[in-house]
Amino acid sequence: TGAVGLFTLAAVVGARARRPYRDDLFRWSLGLPAWVFANALVGALVVWLHLSPASVIGHFVLSLAAVWNAVVLYERAGEEPAPDGSRRALATGSVVAASRLLLVAAGVVIMTGTLVTGSGPHAGDQRADRLHLAVDDVVRIHGAAMILFLGATLAVLWMAHDGDAGARVVDRLRQLLVVLVAQAGIGYWQYFTDVPAVLVGFHVFGAALVWIAVLRVWLSLSEPATASVSAVSPAATAQS
Repeated sequence: TGAVGLFTLAAVVGARARRPYRDDLFRWSLGLPAWVFANALVGALVVWLHLSPASVIGHFVLSLAAVWNAVVLYERAGEEPAPDGSRRALATGSVVAASRLLLVAAGVVIMTGTLVTGSGPHAGDQRADRLHLAVDDVVRIHGAAMILFLGATLAVLWMAHDGDAGARVVDRLRQLLVVLVAQAGIGYWQYFTDVPAVLVGFHVFGAALVWIAVLRVWLSLSEPATASVSAVSPAATAQS
């Protein structure tokens, strides 16, 4: 946590020293150490509660919030904003709406995944509490949510390929699909090998990659209005 904290402070210093200075990047950079500090407090609570599953889930969710902040900062730092802050859509309204559903689906998959871990054998040592849920039932719910998420991703990718989105959106959707297939593969590998601990670590890492990938899809749906023209139909709704 100390090492991560140093990197977040470096991001703040970099955003402040950047020339030309951009207030939006500085504001986003301030969020990084704030998330780390908040999660350090929650981490202390996790220890105090002896790895209570609810506290561990909260710790993980706060980590994903910090990742969201970092991804937005990274993406915005690579753009040259329009003087008036306007953005141009790179996807039609239907793709934008479907991509919003992908964010919701990702949240459902990740949260049901935390319930699986909190109910299973690797929610801490033998003394740690578990969620009072039937782990087999939670696994089935999580698996069904993952399949729906995968199907929705394929549907949005088909829409984008059909001309409803720019090339960058299509590329990000393909990346999301690859990450999802790999994550699903690890999940089934866990299931059929009695959940070895090492695979849980890979699966948690994969959950973070899924979150990053779906955020990158969302952030690719628009670009600053000053950027080179690559937008699709002007009927699309620009996203900020």
